[in-house]
Amino acid sequence: MSSPQGPAICVFCGSSPGTSPDFLAAADALGQVLASKQCTVVYGGGEKGCMGAVAASALKNGAPKVIGVIPRVMTT
Repeated sequence: MSSPQGPAICVFCGSSPGTSPDFLAAADALGQVLASKQCTVVYGGGEKGCMGAVAASALKNGAPKVIGVIPRVMTT
């Protein structure tokens, strides 16, 4: 019996938006694709830049889970 939920995918990309609007557009598109495949998205936990855009798009488009991972040293 197979699970309806897809795999967990870890995304590692910039926490800045980059120098071209194409970077954020590509991040948004990736989030849409991951959500459409019912993937759990694991990312660096920030809300900014390309990483944040992938996570926000995945959430907006129905990904089953989006998990942010921030090293403890970066929270203080």
